[in-house]
Amino acid sequence: MKKTIKDYDLKGKKVIIRCDLNVPIENGVIMDDNRIQESLKTIKAAMRKGAKIILLSHLGRVKNEEDKIRYTLKPIAERLSELLGKKVIFIDETSGDKVNRAIETMKNKDIVLLENTRFEDLEDEKESKNDEELGKYWASLGDIFINDAFGTAHREHASNVGIAKHLPNGIGYLVEKELKYLNKAVTKPKQPYVVILGGSKVSDKIHVINNLALKADYILIGGAMAFTFLKAAGFNVGKSLVENESIDYCIDVLNDFEDKIILPIDIVTSNEISSNAKALTRFINEIEEDEIGLDIGPRTIKVFKQYLDNSKTIVWNGPVGYFELEPFAQGTKQLLEIVTSTKAITILGGGDTARAAIDMGYQDKITHISTGGGASLEMLAGKQLPAISFIDEKDK
Repeated sequence: MKKTIKDYDLKGKKVIIRCDLNVPIENGVIMDDNRIQESLKTIKAAMRKGAKIILLSHLGRVKNEEDKIRYTLKPIAERLSELLGKKVIFIDETSGDKVNRAIETMKNKDIVLLENTRFEDLEDEKESKNDEELGKYWASLGDIFINDAFGTAHREHASNVGIAKHLPNGIGYLVEKELKYLNKAVTKPKQPYVVILGGSKVSDKIHVINNLALKADYILIGGAMAFTFLKAAGFNVGKSLVENESIDYCIDVLNDFEDKIILPIDIVTSNEISSNAKALTRFINEIEEDEIGLDIGPRTIKVFKQYLDNSKTIVWNGPVGYFELEPFAQGTKQLLEIVTSTKAITILGGGDTARAAIDMGYQDKITHISTGGGASLEMLAGKQLPAISFIDEKDK
């Protein structure tokens, strides 16, 4: 059992909490604050215990100086202040004198949020490559480290593993909840066990599909990633998104698990991606050269329903269509209706899958909505999560 925030006396201590505040922001406006909401329990617990709270998080992928404007955490500090009813002090730097002074002057129950940890990636990817000195520096700011960022638990970064190596540590309430639900699905999933895989990239899931196929009874594939599989199976997919570098892998998966991999039989297509697009339904052997596949079709939904109706465990990672646009949202919406009408344990991977469930009003009908898509998939596939592995064990 891993140590948690409950195992420490935090009064007067500088407590570094690694949160996952990686939320969608457009023109400075937060579009979905679910991950912020999920972080509140741990932050409030540290406040009640009289800690001096130092928050760290990443946001997006920072590759150039322009990204620093787009991916600042300032709007998140403002939203946190509203939700906590207490000013969160935002420091627009990740290290240096300004950071040091702000932390040295903290009082009990103060909350400081440092700037996006991935700003450090502009110099030799120090955050993402777990630079030793950066991890030591961040650790030097606090007395105790609490990891409550499940969304990056599958990454070995300076802001999780790098800090945990140098401080007494534990997990927060969010990570504790994630491990509770996901461990059940890993160790003893109730059968039949059905996985829905969607989203855009096969490469994001390439290392876990094989492992999932060994555990699950069926894997239903939708979303843009379906077109790489369909092309691997010999179908013309028009202008649909395809990862050509993953074709050979998909061929191997289809050969090795032909009885478990269930592909769409019809597709909703269009010549353009827009809210006013004319949507057409095509069988998978009818997709024309100038068409883009953007959702699963009604016959596919009926096929998927046959597998889902009798399932006891359902894990879903990645929407099955371009759900943000109404013409291509029906696949995801109807599958949510089917999934939530079963008696199965239902676990949704984070990111867009969670956003779809929340936006469409199914949040309260899901057993568990994970805040980490990649992390939940890796864990469900039986892989070790580095950021959890480095957390101290409780004394026996």
